[in-house]
Amino acid sequence: MRARTKIASAAAACLAAAALMAATGLGSAEASTPAVAKAAVAAPAEYTAELRHTFAAFDARQGVAVDRKYFYAVNNQTITKHDKETGEPLLQFVGDPDGPIIHMDSATVVGDKLYAATSNYNITPEKSSVEVFDTRTMKHIDTFSFGIDRGSLTWLDRHDGAWWAAFANYDKPPAGSTEPYGGTDNTQIVKLDDRFRVVEAWTLPQELLDRVRPMSNSGGSWGPDGRLWITGHDYDEAYVMDVPSEASDLRWVATVKLPDVEGQAIAWDRSGRTPELWTIKRSTEQVLVFKAPYASIEDPDTRQWKVVGPGHFVE
Repeated sequence: MRARTKIASAAAACLAAAALMAATGLGSAEASTPAVAKAAVAAPAEYTAELRHTFAAFDARQGVAVDRKYFYAVNNQTITKHDKETGEPLLQFVGDPDGPIIHMDSATVVGDKLYAATSNYNITPEKSSVEVFDTRTMKHIDTFSFGIDRGSLTWLDRHDGAWWAAFANYDKPPAGSTEPYGGTDNTQIVKLDDRFRVVEAWTLPQELLDRVRPMSNSGGSWGPDGRLWITGHDYDEAYVMDVPSEASDLRWVATVKLPDVEGQAIAWDRSGRTPELWTIKRSTEQVLVFKAPYASIEDPDTRQWKVVGPGHFVE
């Protein structure tokens, strides 16, 4: 009975409001249409991760990959496999100083294979490939070339039955040039099929691009929260992103501070009960492991559309 009374009261209020609008002309089609202002977008919430472990790793210059028993420190032409408990270096892949592998940006482990995102940074034109290694022997076993594509491949990860990657571009000119190396604004995040064919692509929000320029997006790894965590080239923070429900920019959900980290590639370790975020500190050649507050991050209400009826149409 109380529910019916509330419904009846609400209906009466709606009828009274409609009568008032009709009497005053506020609801007529002739009423002036208010100017449409773009809704202010709140700055992403900030969190701080807790440092749990530190390992010495002489190859920790570009990034780190991790699996259940080992971690892999990535440098331009070398990758060193370390014991995950002790940090002891066990095996190392060493590329020829003259190439063709000259700039491995990051790596990720899928099954018993290590996939390294590789580019020719900072040589023009930008070329990229995926180099594949056997995690048991650290021998190079396969390659896939993108050739000259969307930029420099900086990271690669596997998520939800697909490959995901970034093709970075930079405002910073390469050595001997005055022209930007592709332009930071042209950085793209892509989803690829099992044959590394792009099936969908996104851009980064302008505010985030401005934050990481003149460099670009260096690292990326899908978190246990089902969100994409990415990093810049230099800063002590990760940017938590969602795939948007509309348009082409990824949604910037939150920023997580990573004390002492200096950008570069990252890797979520999802092999244990408590997921941990693995990072590097280039200047001291260290691997840093964090407990990140992924479970505390809430999705902001970012819907930027609505449906209106007669009398409220925007012209």
